[in-house]
Amino acid sequence: MSDRLSDFRVTGTMVNYYFVCQRKLWLFTHDVQMEHESDLVKQGRLIDETSYPEKRHNVQIQNTISLDFLDIKDGVIHEVKKSDAMEEAHFWQVRYYIYFLKQIGITGTRGEIDYPKLKQRKTVFLSEQDEKELEQIIANIRQVKCSEEMPGTIHKRFCRKCAYFEFCWT
Repeated sequence: MSDRLSDFRVTGTMVNYYFVCQRKLWLFTHDVQMEHESDLVKQGRLIDETSYPEKRHNVQIQNTISLDFLDIKDGVIHEVKKSDAMEEAHFWQVRYYIYFLKQIGITGTRGEIDYPKLKQRKTVFLSEQDEKELEQIIANIRQVKCSEEMPGTIHKRFCRKCAYFEFCWT
């Protein structure tokens, strides 16, 4: 493994961005983090923090993953999202959390994606096929990180709401 990747840890956010936009992923992995300025991200955090006040929020594990909350008794990882617009990315992010926990010896977990504004909850499991795909996704994320060139823009409708919008359109 190269020196550039020796301490590089793939996070759930990176897995999510992998499915949303390669350019966003590249910027994020190169420490260009714009989320702190985004009103939409702030709104999402507020929904996360206020939706389940009785639960312990932002459970950090090995400085790599941050679970919105964890139900230890039932073995359920919860990820709280504002909307289901990027549902595929949400599912893969939660699958990655389950995969990561399995890699460190915590088995028997499942995930739930909570959409409080929609009053919906989706259950997420990790299959053997998902694990194989995640290994390839992790390798691809590492390739994006190592790339000297920033990927091109994707020109999607949701780009206007992205915290990185100005990097792509100015």
